[in-house]
Amino acid sequence: MTLRLYLLRHGQTAMSRANVFCGRELDPVLTDEGVAMANAFAAAHRDSKWTAIYSSPLARAVATATPLANAVKLPVELRDDLAEIDYGDWDGLTADVVAQRWHDEHERWSADPAWNPPTGGETAIALSHRMTNVIEEITGAHLDGNVLVVSHKASIRVLLCALLGVDVGRFRYRFGCPVGSVSIVEFGAHGPLAMAVADRSHLSAELRGLEGT
Repeated sequence: MTLRLYLLRHGQTAMSRANVFCGRELDPVLTDEGVAMANAFAAAHRDSKWTAIYSSPLARAVATATPLANAVKLPVELRDDLAEIDYGDWDGLTADVVAQRWHDEHERWSADPAWNPPTGGETAIALSHRMTNVIEEITGAHLDGNVLVVSHKASIRVLLCALLGVDVGRFRYRFGCPVGSVSIVEFGAHGPLAMAVADRSHLSAELRGLEGT
């Protein structure tokens, strides 16, 4: 028996297009291109055998999970702990603006976000704990099959670090996670195995080439 987790980042939003910090307190909707990304994932994977679908409760994640859920007739199970990292006072701002307003805190966060949070925000360690709590729930409930987990950029990268034994403080420098990308982790006899990281082969060249992050 093999369990495969499909860790899907939500589709494009206006904030991902502008490359600004967008955490759990902001809830932008998908752009038209973001909706196209969600539909493309569903079209590419609707014929796979799906066991369950979990999602962050934020609108951009739920909208990304919905096309596949509709196609395979499964409910979207919401989990608060799958939401994005809390960027605190940095929400909605670019990295350049943050570096000017909170220079020292931004420098500490850039060097080691595991223990140094954004101003008024959340550490990567705290994010890791709540993400792995959900994964423990999922692996306890589902011994095999394909499970979709729709979440966010920092959340997925931190989770990959936690599952694969990578220093959580290096999450920004070890894994890519562009909008609409999926990473696949297989749970076998020897623990989690990365089968794909930041795959966007289900997207058209036009969607893969969009600006933003």
